[in-house]
Amino acid sequence: MNEQFILNGLTKNFDSDSHLDEPSFKMIVILGSLGDLDSFEYIQNIVKNLSKLRLLSINLYVISIGNNNSKNKFCSYVGIPRDLVQVVDNISIHQNLKLNEGLTMPVHSLANLILMCLGFSSPGTLKEVLRGYLGDKLSDQIFIENTSIKFGCLPAFQSSCFDIAGGTGFQRPFELASLRLLNMIEVLGSWNIYFPGNKYLTQRGGTFILDKSNDIIYQYRSTSLLSYSPEMRKPLSFIEKL
Repeated sequence: MNEQFILNGLTKNFDSDSHLDEPSFKMIVILGSLGDLDSFEYIQNIVKNLSKLRLLSINLYVISIGNNNSKNKFCSYVGIPRDLVQVVDNISIHQNLKLNEGLTMPVHSLANLILMCLGFSSPGTLKEVLRGYLGDKLSDQIFIENTSIKFGCLPAFQSSCFDIAGGTGFQRPFELASLRLLNMIEVLGSWNIYFPGNKYLTQRGGTFILDKSNDIIYQYRSTSLLSYSPEMRKPLSFIEKL
């Protein structure tokens, strides 16, 4: 089936007050499961840029594996409007769009996920994990000033602590790793909500952009964990290149 036809059809299933009425570009984000750490981190980046998308006349459509319970919890946590997200209970859309299934050895899907976290069939994952700890002066600062950060039962601390590690205005050491740990704590605390049935844990996602004539002008398919963008230092830089 023609991918352009599939993608355009997916957008027609949305009934969103957040979408522009006039002809616009369509940014279609296909996530794996809502509990996937890539899903959290990618949408957190997108939420920060919703006003930019609107300014550029780009309508956003997010489709992920989950159910209404996981959708409600996910949207509340990352701050994305619920009407921009739709959930599915299988990977037929992912298969039709030829998205990577991740590691699928004949073992429990959680074991496959753990192996991918260790870099098996997931090129670039360990390098990206390391970047989260070391910082990156070519990436944007993550936490705004005076943000309170709390890991589970540990005492909270202020984001200004990252200033001591490196300064301001860029991704400081341990800053991205801290965001990922916060997301992981959220997932582990509500695992059965985010992963109903524990299926499709390794399924990867992709991003597609249609122009105002519904032609595909951008597409990216993730092949690894922590690779939801071709340029992880600037995950949404592809928008500026349109």
